Amino acid sequence: MAIEFNHTIVHVRDKHASAEFLTRMLGLPEPTPMWSFMTVPLANGVALDFASAQGEIPRQHYAFLVSEEEFDGIFARIEAEGIPYWADPGRTRAQQINHNDGGRGVYFQDPNGHLLEAITRPYGSGAA
Repeated sequence: MAIEFNHTIVHVRDKHASAEFLTRMLGLPEPTPMWSFMTVPLANGVALDFASAQGEIPRQHYAFLVSEEEFDGIFARIEAEGIPYWADPGRTRAQQINHNDGGRGVYFQDPNGHLLEAITRPYGSGAA
């Protein structure tokens, strides 16, 4: 059997609010409870399991490969909610998207400071 990535735990202040934010922004079905988590399954069989945590939460980065149409919807929701966004992970190109590899990409933060990224082309797959 080939090794596949299956799931990861995302530590957050409020697992319900954070999982709902992600599903709303990405246009996914509502998260579902599983054990002590709120789970967000993705199309490729990978799941993000949100867990409420106390204390300092280290910021993480989560990137999502999406279609052009899905990107349009995500970007429209970001703008409609007035969420700051950037074209780069260093957050130096505010209120811009990137066109890396001939696609489009945008970075934005979730309520816990995790940096979320939506891209339409995998890095290294196309034009500079």
